[in-house]
Amino acid sequence: GAVVIALPFLLGSNYLIRVAVMAGIYIMLSLGLNIVVGYCGLLDLGYVAFYAVGAYTYAFFASPHFGLHWPWLAVLPFAIIFPAMFGVALGTPVLRLKGDYLAIVTLGFGEIIRIFINNLDNVTNGPKGIANIDPISLFGFHFSTPTRYFYLVLFSVVLFVIIIGRLSNSRVGRAWAAIREDEDAAKAMGLNTHSLKLRAFAMGASFAGIAGCLFAGFQTFVSPESFTFGESVIIFCMI
Repeated sequence: GAVVIALPFLLGSNYLIRVAVMAGIYIMLSLGLNIVVGYCGLLDLGYVAFYAVGAYTYAFFASPHFGLHWPWLAVLPFAIIFPAMFGVALGTPVLRLKGDYLAIVTLGFGEIIRIFINNLDNVTNGPKGIANIDPISLFGFHFSTPTRYFYLVLFSVVLFVIIIGRLSNSRVGRAWAAIREDEDAAKAMGLNTHSLKLRAFAMGASFAGIAGCLFAGFQTFVSPESFTFGESVIIFCMI
C-alpha cells in the first residue's frame, strides 16, 4: 500500500504517471465488467460503449462544445445514469440470449455506439472529437497535474473494490452467482433471473460511466478512436 501511495514520486516522469493513471482507469473498467462477466456469467463484448457514453457525457456538459462548463461532481450523476439506462435498454431485449449469441449482440452494440458517435457530426463533432474539455475540479481543488489525477483514480479504484466486495456478499451478489452456476436451478428457486441480469448490466454500465467521466477530464479530449472494439477486448482480457 505504501509503495502504491508513493508511486508518483518513485516514477518521477509525468509520462509514467499518466500511464499509471490510465492503468487505474482500466482497473476500474475491469472491475465493472467483472460484475457482468465474473459474477453473473454474461459474456459482454461491447462494454466499451458504456465507457464512451460516460466520457461523452462529461465532454458535452464540461467543454466549449455546447458552451456548458458544469463542475465534475454535477456531471457525475448523469455519467452514472446515462450508461445505466443504455445498459437496461440493451439488456431488456437481449438478455434472453445466452453464450455466443449474447456476445455477438453486445459486440454489435459496442460498434453501433462508436459508429453513431463517429457519424453524428452535429452533436459529437464526429471523428474530430471534442477538445478543450474542462479538467476535473472538486470543491475548488483543481486536478492540474498527473500526480493529482493519480490519487483521484487511486481513491476511485479503492472505492470500487469496497463497493463490489460488499455487493458480492449481498443477497444480489449471491443471486448473480447462482445464475452464473446454473440459471435453470436459480429460476427453480424462485429468482427473477431476467431482472437480476438487468441489474448486473446496469451496475456494470454505471461503473464504466464513472471511468469514462474520469478519462474525459484527465485527457481533456475524447474521440471515437478511444472506444474501439479492441478496448473491450483488452478489458475482457484483464478479467
